[in-house]
Amino acid sequence: MGETDSGLAGGERRTESRAARIVPYEEKYRDDMIFMVLEAKNALGRVPTLNEDLLDVRGHYGGHFWLALSDDDRVIGCVGYEPYAPGAAKLHRLYVKYDLKRRGIGAALLKTAQAHMKAEGYKYAVAHLGGKEYFESRQFYPKHGYTEFEPGYMGRAL
Repeated sequence: MGETDSGLAGGERRTESRAARIVPYEEKYRDDMIFMVLEAKNALGRVPTLNEDLLDVRGHYGGHFWLALSDDDRVIGCVGYEPYAPGAAKLHRLYVKYDLKRRGIGAALLKTAQAHMKAEGYKYAVAHLGGKEYFESRQFYPKHGYTEFEPGYMGRAL
């Protein structure tokens, strides 16, 4: 969906889509990211609670976390990953602002995380689907080649 990849200094990648630019996490966006995640949870009908890992993204994910930013520099999506098993990494916190879904933002975030996983030598990506209220994840991941390998978990080769 109108996506292009551009190389940046220091080996960073930035993916551009019509609706967002994907950039490595920066601390200056922390509060806006947390607000976006809480809004996304609320839109799913969940009582929004704060996940502790989002208070210290650098400490928890190191350099394995990206943000989708709007043209006005607001956080409209995020994704991260961490080691899961030998050769596999697990995706975390793939959220898109509730009123901007189905515009390619989630796909751009996923593509960015998978490219970095592959570059680091991971062979397999894993996604936890969350509870039943995360019904959209059960539709999203199969569109990107993921299959269920145990209840609540999907994965794909990179």
